[in-house]
Amino acid sequence: MSLSDIMGNMDLSVWAQAALVLFLIVFLAQVVWTFLPRNHPKWKDAGQLPLLDDDPPPPSGTETDRTPTNRRGDA
Repeated sequence: MSLSDIMGNMDLSVWAQAALVLFLIVFLAQVVWTFLPRNHPKWKDAGQLPLLDDDPPPPSGTETDRTPTNRRGDA
């Protein structure tokens, strides 16, 4: 029996099952990696990123101030 005979007689559902098993293995590996204790500081720091205030607000009167202006130049 040659390889072409084996591949020719395989049902296509085998590929779907193999893909499902591969996906399950990768998904479980990602979940395990996420919850490892050594990764806890990374996730704790990442969780604080939205709360950090790195950039001070711009002073009023700058061009980022949203005051209505006349775009045509008319007075």
